[in-house]
Amino acid sequence: MSTEPQSPLKTTPLDALHRSLGAKMVPFAGYSMPVQFAAGVLTEHKHTRAAAGLFDVSHMGQVALRGDGVAAALEALVPGELQALREGRMRYTLLLNERAGILDDLMVTNRGDFFYVVVNAACKDADIAHLRACLPPSVTVEPWEDRALLALQGPQAVAALQRHTDFDLSALRFMASAEMALGGTSCLVSRSGYTGEDGVEISVAATAAQALAETLLAEPEVEPIGLGARDSLRLEAGLCLYGHDIDETTTPVEASLTWAIGKRRRAEGGFPGDAVVMRQLSEGTARRRVGIRPDGRAPAREGTVLTDPDGNAIGAITSGGFGPTAGGPVAMGYVQTEHATTGARINAIVRGKPLPAQVVDMPFVAQNYYRG
Repeated sequence: MSTEPQSPLKTTPLDALHRSLGAKMVPFAGYSMPVQFAAGVLTEHKHTRAAAGLFDVSHMGQVALRGDGVAAALEALVPGELQALREGRMRYTLLLNERAGILDDLMVTNRGDFFYVVVNAACKDADIAHLRACLPPSVTVEPWEDRALLALQGPQAVAALQRHTDFDLSALRFMASAEMALGGTSCLVSRSGYTGEDGVEISVAATAAQALAETLLAEPEVEPIGLGARDSLRLEAGLCLYGHDIDETTTPVEASLTWAIGKRRRAEGGFPGDAVVMRQLSEGTARRRVGIRPDGRAPAREGTVLTDPDGNAIGAITSGGFGPTAGGPVAMGYVQTEHATTGARINAIVRGKPLPAQVVDMPFVAQNYYRG
């Protein structure tokens, strides 16, 4: 048994606020994070779908990339089209290794004089090291360690936020960002999120984060939401969780993320793993990520083996649970491509017994992004 001392958990700038609100705190990606508040996961999930929920996502990595040729340099590391990304717009893309395995998924925003990148908490140290090693000396990699990140999500989120800024939020479309003052503090606000609902993510100075969070929580529509509901919301929206649904052993094509590969990039390549991706786009893959709806009410969770109707193993679930808005169990996972057709009948082996299930399209709940 290892006797190495464990590193103490990091905290976010909202740690004291979470504890004052009665949050149940758990270790997550090296941080102490709220998994739920007093209302509980089910209520928090439903409230976000109906009104507005405030999430602390300050554990995520925020990075500014600056310098001549930054768009072309970053584009050489990902399959997304970044040189055509207009100022103020953002794009979902993927860091790939030479085998087209996914090192991380990330959001990239063109802020005009720099590119703003948000990476996953568990990957951020490795991502920053990767960027520093692979980008040319002309591009500087600047982690924003003095910033917090809040996500305000739900159909009433933008209405609640509008009361605290003179910026006309109706002009901010899905996957766009703008600098604006919130409560007298300059913030970078993007119309994006991880729930399938309309909403924003707010990058704010760490020293101003608690005051801004308290201001937003004072609005009648807004409640604090923990990691538990964040996970069920993103699962219903059909969104991947890094380290579970995607990782270095999965490619974008296997993961059904081909929409994140730019048209020009498909034709030209020029990114790590491009030969693998282009071959898979042309010839297909042996497995694919799909949505799964188990029959009945019993959820099938991560690691559950999937079989065909004859009992032959064909894959496994990577994320699964009960979908409160979907009204039943939902899951996603990888199956052999011949079983990846919508409507295909499969079994999930739950507690040693085959649970009938069906391959379905995702998302499980309609997305409500604001297109303007």
